[in-house]
Amino acid sequence: MLVCVAGQQLQQPPRHRRRGEELEAALLEAAWDELADVGFGKLTMESVAARAKTGVAVLYRRWPRKDDLVMAAIADYGRRYPVDVRDTGSLRGDMLALLSDIGEARTVFTTVVSAAFSGLLANTGLSPAEVRERLISDRPIWSTQVYKRAQERGEIDPGSIPDAVLAMPFDLMRHDLLMTLKPIPPERIRSIVDELFLPLIALYNGGR
Repeated sequence: MLVCVAGQQLQQPPRHRRRGEELEAALLEAAWDELADVGFGKLTMESVAARAKTGVAVLYRRWPRKDDLVMAAIADYGRRYPVDVRDTGSLRGDMLALLSDIGEARTVFTTVVSAAFSGLLANTGLSPAEVRERLISDRPIWSTQVYKRAQERGEIDPGSIPDAVLAMPFDLMRHDLLMTLKPIPPERIRSIVDELFLPLIALYNGGR
């Protein structure tokens, strides 16, 4: 393309046209940013398209409904910003590290998603459990890695521990994040692990 500047013709570099995975990533990022800025109720396919600097038809070809786009954007954000599952050498250390990382990294995520949740439920007709399943179905479960390492160290026998006990620290963290929409204090994390989780593990784990 030629542009005339001060009587001279200058050659503009050709505009890069996004396609395939690059385009889809840009659309999902724009949808997440729009969701975080204006919320589910004010988000429209047109506003996302404008933020992504593309035509709205591009969105509709991939996601026929607004709620499809929003759920895809939430799931994409979760994949792009995973929580690191550190190996500290012990079950207690791993749980403290993981819950601390979740509490820090997931505050914004939880705030945005919780604000969008009622709109998603109303638009999709799905139950809260069904929406959650769609959002996390293709992501690794962090606790699985922690418990697998603990089993390999001989710290626990997961088969003897009820699923409710293994899920309890994460259920409490999720509750606290939803109720406060703030990072979980370190003392609360230590209380969950040392006063609730580990005593129950010892109870079902033969006293170990």
